[in-house]
Amino acid sequence: MFNILVIEDNKNMRKLICATLKQNGYSTFEAEDGEVGLDVLDTTHIDLIICDIMMPNMDGYEFTETLRDGHCETPIIIVTAKEQLEDKKKGFSIGADDYMVKPIDFEELILRIGAILRRSKIVNDHKITIGNTVLDYNSLSVTSNGECNTLPKKEFYLLFKLVSSPDTIFTRRQLLDEIWGMESMADERTVDVHIKRIRERYRDSNDFEIVTVRGLGYKAVIKS
Repeated sequence: MFNILVIEDNKNMRKLICATLKQNGYSTFEAEDGEVGLDVLDTTHIDLIICDIMMPNMDGYEFTETLRDGHCETPIIIVTAKEQLEDKKKGFSIGADDYMVKPIDFEELILRIGAILRRSKIVNDHKITIGNTVLDYNSLSVTSNGECNTLPKKEFYLLFKLVSSPDTIFTRRQLLDEIWGMESMADERTVDVHIKRIRERYRDSNDFEIVTVRGLGYKAVIKS
């Protein structure tokens, strides 16, 4: 069972989120601000954190920065009433994995939690195996049919992102923001160029292919 820490100063909202999580099979822990949240992390293994921004003592921004500065990679979903683009940019730039604006759709929250936990497990395991193809996150290498190749960093991250969530459509903007960073000067054409290179490398793969979804973006399809 996954352990989820909910950091929210509004008691009713905190209880509501926890109740929803428990209904969906998660074990929950609560904190009313970032400082208490850090105390929980000191004594309990937590798989994912849901965190508000506006809280007393230590707000969500400071909490997230503290964790990332300490090299803690536990996934963080910011859930807040702050809806301006600048707020979202700040949240992602300091290390949040996702950002939702209140009032939240609880069904969507559960879906996002599931997706992040799946990705987190893959990254923590450091490898993805698809048929005869193995992607090694630590070495940025792809081994296929006994042949090992080290990819340029952005190409590897892009491929890893797509195959870690097969059949999931990612827009060019999503891929650009996550892999190149929201503050990057690169444009969406950059994603197309890297996708073309990946396809050229693995056009003969019997294990996967990268498919263009017209008008939307890209997805990985597993063949085996």
